[in-house]
Amino acid sequence: MAHRGHSGGRSERPSVTGAATLEEAHDLSMVYGGGGVFGIGYCVGVAHGLAAGGVPVAAAPALGTSAGSWAASAVALGVAYDDVARIEAPAVPNRSTGVLARIAREIFGESRHPLVSVSAVCVRTRRRHILDGGRYVLADLVAASSAVPGLLPPHRVDGRLYVDGGMWSATSIDAAADAHEVIVVAPLAGPHMGPIGRGAGMLLERELRSWRRRHPERRITMIRPSRAIASLAGRNPMNLFDADRARAVYPIAYDQGARCAEALLEHPTVRA
Repeated sequence: MAHRGHSGGRSERPSVTGAATLEEAHDLSMVYGGGGVFGIGYCVGVAHGLAAGGVPVAAAPALGTSAGSWAASAVALGVAYDDVARIEAPAVPNRSTGVLARIAREIFGESRHPLVSVSAVCVRTRRRHILDGGRYVLADLVAASSAVPGLLPPHRVDGRLYVDGGMWSATSIDAAADAHEVIVVAPLAGPHMGPIGRGAGMLLERELRSWRRRHPERRITMIRPSRAIASLAGRNPMNLFDADRARAVYPIAYDQGARCAEALLEHPTVRA
């Protein structure tokens, strides 16, 4: 859900056993960042627009952080937007154990998916873990990745308590599955999103530079809110938890995704 990301320190990937699919080179890899319920609407809208334009997002490995974990799961499972639109953020602060997992199970049930992974921060070690959706139930993973400290309780996965992956990095680009093309959907980044967007954008640019240094022969594309989309979010961070704003942003984000697909496929590195 909400992002308050930073990069640095050491990360762990303790749960990728059996996830060989994510270790192979792909044509395309998706990365979805956070931004509350608003971010879910934005990420899913962009993804559906990309798909409509011929970009095979549903068949690509996807890494989600916070709100992005909901989007990655929804896209991989083929969840219709009408079902995504039912997501209502719980009142915060909320100390009810399992509150996010209960909401997630209404949408994803007990599904797992080998192309989905999420970032979350382990409470005990304070390190980022990349959790495998082929091994764990997606509802538990999105709950772990979205548990904003101080607003929502940590969620337990495989005996460990986790909080929002955005506390480590806004998008965790460095942990994206290896691919010739990486598309990053970043709901909070960019100058139009105000102080939060400027801060997130600076961190994201640092991650992008690092990724490009390590993969000079590959392409990475960042998609972030336009001015019109940012105006829907407003400047109050609590607006990110407004389900009505999330529903309003979806069609605009869809159109943005479709336009991006057209531009990407003019110079393709992925097979539609």
